[in-house]
Amino acid sequence: MRLGELLGLKWADVDIEAGVLYVRRGLYRVRGEWVEGEPKSAAGKRKITLPALATAILKEHRLAKLEARLKAGPNWEDNGLVFATVTGRPIHPGDIRRTLKAILGRACLPRIRFHDLRHNHATILLKEGVNPRVVQERLGHAAVSMTLGTYSHVLPDLQAEAAEKLDRALSGQ
Repeated sequence: MRLGELLGLKWADVDIEAGVLYVRRGLYRVRGEWVEGEPKSAAGKRKITLPALATAILKEHRLAKLEARLKAGPNWEDNGLVFATVTGRPIHPGDIRRTLKAILGRACLPRIRFHDLRHNHATILLKEGVNPRVVQERLGHAAVSMTLGTYSHVLPDLQAEAAEKLDRALSGQ
């Protein structure tokens, strides 16, 4: 998901039991004010099936947010946001970026932009042989050509793999 889509994600958009979430909006900072808006394209409104690990983490996160709500008491601002401050307010995008930088530093990993997490997700899926159309839908790209154009660096590996699979199929292996 894009950062704005994550910031705008509400608990009402998450079905933890089914392991899916629905991207319905984004939350953005415009001239110092929070603005809720539509996803980047019509395809941006989408359903994303979550891996079991993400579902488990979201369950834990929900409990932590419920505890934060109780602790904040009357200071809690109920926006229904999945990712919020300890008082329920939207998290500033700069805080997310600083936190990512700190986590990467502690893990001795190279610095990357938040958006690079999205690119890594797509690259991993394509390298694992996931159909580009499925990757397109997960990313919310309007057309599969956008996905293929953006991630063409993965395609040479996929082409070699396809040739090897064709060799095995034709040789009866």
